[in-house]
Amino acid sequence: MQRRMAIRTTVIIWLATVVLLATGCGVDGADVATRARVDSLLERYTGRDVPGACLMALADGGILYRDCRGMADLERGEPTGPATNFRLASLTKQFTAMAIMLLVEDGHLGYDATLTEILPGFPEYGDAITVRHLLTHTSGLIDYENLIPDSQITQVKDRDVLRMMRQQDSTYFPPGSEHRYSNTGYALLAMVVEHVAAQSFAGFLSQRIFEPLGMEQTVAFEEGISAVASRAYGYSRTDSGWTRTDQSVTSAVLGDGGVYTSLDDLRRWIRMLDGEARPVSDQALAAAFEPMVLTGGDTSEYGLGWFVDEHRGRLRFRHGGSTRGFRNAIQRFPDEGLTVVFLSNRNQVDEGYVDSIVDTFLADAR
Repeated sequence: MQRRMAIRTTVIIWLATVVLLATGCGVDGADVATRARVDSLLERYTGRDVPGACLMALADGGILYRDCRGMADLERGEPTGPATNFRLASLTKQFTAMAIMLLVEDGHLGYDATLTEILPGFPEYGDAITVRHLLTHTSGLIDYENLIPDSQITQVKDRDVLRMMRQQDSTYFPPGSEHRYSNTGYALLAMVVEHVAAQSFAGFLSQRIFEPLGMEQTVAFEEGISAVASRAYGYSRTDSGWTRTDQSVTSAVLGDGGVYTSLDDLRRWIRMLDGEARPVSDQALAAAFEPMVLTGGDTSEYGLGWFVDEHRGRLRFRHGGSTRGFRNAIQRFPDEGLTVVFLSNRNQVDEGYVDSIVDTFLADAR
């Protein structure tokens, strides 16, 4: 409990000061030694015959480092760039959480509302599952991925996940008692948004988040409905080289991982997190960075769409995104004013690779 209170205090102080930081001139860029170390780490993504990556580090609102390497589309020979749109995978969850925050602030939804109260026809076990449980991965809902037949070739959508959950009668554990990462929960959150807002989830994100923030090329992608501009395609390494592996049967589920965006647009999102043109109140946003307290008294390391932990003794807000052909990460260090974003369109990223990049910038933090 003391640790949670300390984190809450730090978050409140951070929220009160980032507006001043974001309006400053920032930094001129990483020093020569830091840039050289990061350039070396990105070397594996360099070339016209390999899938690429984009990296951006921001310090106090200014660009510390930004670079893109390799190819967004190997077949067409299109390189990556700051405007290249990558599939975010689970980095999407911060946008899904923001959509829920907006509905709560609008007065149309409550964090303690249950699934049976919100979604007509949801089974009785949903009486114990709240919106907050979905946001914090403490619902205990069955993983929808485990319910998809191996023979299935058509893509699953959020409404299909809801249908699967309507066919269940139990959870892995009593809601709120444990933390278990759940894509199911975030797919259902997309359906909660659709039901409460009476519009499509993709449309709500566009109207209430992307357009107001100027994220003009960001989209929750729906095949046949929307398009991805400057699109990076996903690849996997095989014995014969790089093979396009851009989509799977779960790639059409939006709430847990269906947003595409770029470094350019993510910088606008980060400016919002740092205090510029926030669509919700400071108090509402602070809840995103407060870890969930379980019913037994233990504290998890997840708030609303964000992991909250420490790295090398520093408070960190983070999330990763992993799906077929894409590996992404975002890490924020509020006390240092540092944010690092990594986007890649390949399936191979060494464990700890992004941390090694982050550590390079932390060593240079002022």
